[in-house]
Amino acid sequence: MFIGEYQHSIDAKGRIIIPSKFRDELGSQFILTKGLDDCLFIYSMEEWKKFENKLADLPIASKEARSFVRYFFSGAVECESDKQGRLTIPAHLREHAKIDKELVTIGVMSRVEVWSRQKWESYESNGLGYDEIAQKMAELGI
Repeated sequence: MFIGEYQHSIDAKGRIIIPSKFRDELGSQFILTKGLDDCLFIYSMEEWKKFENKLADLPIASKEARSFVRYFFSGAVECESDKQGRLTIPAHLREHAKIDKELVTIGVMSRVEVWSRQKWESYESNGLGYDEIAQKMAELGI
């Protein structure tokens, strides 16, 4: 399970450091793709396969389902980190997440999310408040 928040920067070659606490669970190869809320998602190959299977079960006749599958698969790249634990983020994914210099990497249970620091700070300050989160959790039976 991925947990925690780490702040890093991206170098001139588009590389970021994957937090050491995430590297073992991600494995030697993993998938990087467009995420929701203007961030990037990183999945271990095992978790990507589970996600892929769920998407494969969506009805191909559904326009929304086709769009959802296209969104995640068109931006997906198979990656591996170098010996220093760095990952190169392709330009199209950096543009999607608006990552230019400072970034935040967070663990979200089965995936890692990569955010531009500015976007993450905006998300945190404009997201649901504690009372709203508690109410939504109660509605979901948590």
